[in-house]
Amino acid sequence: MKNISLVYACFIALMLGTAACSNNAPEKKTAEIVKPDSVVIRATKEPEAETKRGPVINIGDTLSLKRMVITIKDSAATQQRVSMKLADIYGTKLGAFIKKNNLKISGAAMAWYKGTTAPYFFEAGLPVDKKPAKLAAGMYLKQIGIDSIVVAHFYGPYDLLPQAYDALKDWLKDHKKTIKGAPYEIYVDDPRDATGKLKDPYKVQTDVVFAWK
Repeated sequence: MKNISLVYACFIALMLGTAACSNNAPEKKTAEIVKPDSVVIRATKEPEAETKRGPVINIGDTLSLKRMVITIKDSAATQQRVSMKLADIYGTKLGAFIKKNNLKISGAAMAWYKGTTAPYFFEAGLPVDKKPAKLAAGMYLKQIGIDSIVVAHFYGPYDLLPQAYDALKDWLKDHKKTIKGAPYEIYVDDPRDATGKLKDPYKVQTDVVFAWK
């Protein structure tokens, strides 16, 4: 999504108890492979000048981790509106709920889409260390199980991310496997450095994950 690093900045600022939330604020990252059970997050579009060479894609198979994810469902007419809503969900609604209920975040922020064109219907979530005593109105709890997965470790501009999906489809075909559920993405690296400057996209890792059977 566009401005995805700002989403993470807002969320991290809230968790650290800081007031600032801007593109120039120092940012930190959190990352872990988890296994959502539906829809696919949309890739962020990078400047055209950064898409002149192909991405680096490394494929590996492993197991996903068992997780509980607190989510909120929403929709938006444009990608810009999606980014704004994600910032509110991570940085305000889920962040405040997790802090109030003394929960700990056990992985990276996640979001899944039910389609690839507008209007966008999505579900955004954060994995936590334990089940809350009670969910707030409009929140859901996803139980993510242990599955055999194949992961594409992708380095490059987000608009080239479909190539990672194609590589995983080829892996499934070559290994005579069938996809289980829907693929998902994990943003391993923050696309901005500590000063808020965009990093070289070919040094930023995004994992695309397929569960298989």
